[in-house]
Amino acid sequence: MRVSVITAALNEEANIQAAVGSAQAAGADEIIVVDGGSADATIALATQAGATLIHSPPGRAIQQNAGVAASSGDVLLFLHADCRLAAESISQIRQRDDGFVFGAFRQKIDAAPILYRLVEWGNDLRIRWLGLPYGDQAIAVRRAAFEQAGQFANVPFLEDYLLSRKLRRQHWPTLLPGPVITSARRWRKQGVIRQTLLNWRLLAAYHRGVPLEELAARYRRHDQPK
Repeated sequence: MRVSVITAALNEEANIQAAVGSAQAAGADEIIVVDGGSADATIALATQAGATLIHSPPGRAIQQNAGVAASSGDVLLFLHADCRLAAESISQIRQRDDGFVFGAFRQKIDAAPILYRLVEWGNDLRIRWLGLPYGDQAIAVRRAAFEQAGQFANVPFLEDYLLSRKLRRQHWPTLLPGPVITSARRWRKQGVIRQTLLNWRLLAAYHRGVPLEELAARYRRHDQPK
């Protein structure tokens, strides 16, 4: 089983080497960084770290689909640039062999306050009960299932949520022990409770029919082009 790790990056010089290094330590067969037009040292650092670098227009969905097109793995693992895999992560997928179709990892947010433990717990339950892993839990999926689901929708926001909704119709996701170490930068900037409530409001707004472009502007994600 070949596992390709795919990371979309835009101005991630502070994080990209750690992300690539964690994928190497976990035993990835292939590591592809898809740069969306970084103006900092992301490109040089990703190359120095040993990743295969490709370029695409900015936008996480577009970049990740471009990474898939350039990859050769049986399993696609989408690792956000500000996340790190545990050394055992890929072996946890391989141990399931043909039984693995779609899943993500338990999350460990890199901050100490207990509120972050509650966020982690809630995110684990979202996978178990709703079958909806998000991108910062490092979604992994068989290539065939990913293609059957139509890849990532070409949207500016919620691409991970939309993909997971399609994939869970094929196979309920596996919650892998991981963990994936996730940056707390957005929670630190906005506050844990405020950010969590914003996430819920945006998802509710999507289901009311608010355009994704408007929701993306409200969220102001780090990897979105200015």
